[in-house]
Amino acid sequence: MMPHSKKRPRIVAAMSGGVDSSVTAALLQRAGYEVVGITMQLYSGTQQRKGACCAGQDIYDAKRVADKLGIAHYVLDYEERFKKAVIDDFADTYARGETPIPCVRCNERVKFADLMVSARDLGADALATGHYVQRIDGPDGPEMHRAVDDSRDQSYFLFSTTRQQLDFLRFPLGGMTKTKVREIAGELGLANAEKPDSQDICFVAGDYSDVVRRLRPEAGEPGEIVDLEGRVLGRHSGVMHFTIGQRKGLGLSGNEEPLFVVTIDAAARRVVVGPRSALAAHEFTLQDLNWLADPAEAANCSVKVRSTRAPVPARVTPLAGGGAVVALLTPEEAVAPGQACVFYKESRVLGGGWITKP
Repeated sequence: MMPHSKKRPRIVAAMSGGVDSSVTAALLQRAGYEVVGITMQLYSGTQQRKGACCAGQDIYDAKRVADKLGIAHYVLDYEERFKKAVIDDFADTYARGETPIPCVRCNERVKFADLMVSARDLGADALATGHYVQRIDGPDGPEMHRAVDDSRDQSYFLFSTTRQQLDFLRFPLGGMTKTKVREIAGELGLANAEKPDSQDICFVAGDYSDVVRRLRPEAGEPGEIVDLEGRVLGRHSGVMHFTIGQRKGLGLSGNEEPLFVVTIDAAARRVVVGPRSALAAHEFTLQDLNWLADPAEAANCSVKVRSTRAPVPARVTPLAGGGAVVALLTPEEAVAPGQACVFYKESRVLGGGWITKP
């Protein structure tokens, strides 16, 4: 046991109301830390919708878990910050003809920025979250690694975490499976042990296009669908309805082979389609890179261009100004601007950046 004369280390646990963050708080308490729970109220429009997070019922669930554990719990209003940093960016990205990843922006601009400041204000020695990713102390400082449970790994969504932030962060679930986490929740008698996981776009109650149309109506203006030679094949009801690689919803028929969205020219309100072969990308550029390792290690690494895809061999060459060129050893289909490209060396996350338009 820890001597009574020594103050227990204090850790702030980000509690969304879900089972993962609840077990995170419980494990830290079991390990002897002084745990303080913080729940972020991010929006108020869809409190009762199943699959949402950080609003209404979820705040109540987080409070119930904190009471069960006997730890302090605070609810912080980040609604205005979340709207500007995540929801507005989501709409802006679609309006540019790109494909957003709001979860990355939320981690980058809210959870690991504003929440970290709040944790420090509370005198915390660390901030812990329920993400499935591993933080491993290496010879040059803390490293980020993929989760043990590959089906739950969230490292792709955390690539923009800085080294300074990683030094302050803890991820107790990175070495566990989801099944084990639910077992622990059940053993502890937590009310949310069987609660379903939240969906990716937590602030979208229905069709995402409703959010985009309300905030950026120009993304819903009609335009032309053209082939690779510029011939008009049809009309569309707004670039926000399309992403690179999309086949359904084009309203085109009678072609010799299936057509896919190849590029989106938002300024001209034009969607360009072509055969599947036109989706293959051998090389593309990135901007706004974040490095968690020596960039030289990415000269021979693996990269993910979508969260649901497996890493593929590649060479990453940094450019002046914070960008990079990624050369794929085997081509990938539908490399979409607005998505992230994350670099790996075996299980370690080396860094990543945002895919730009060709």
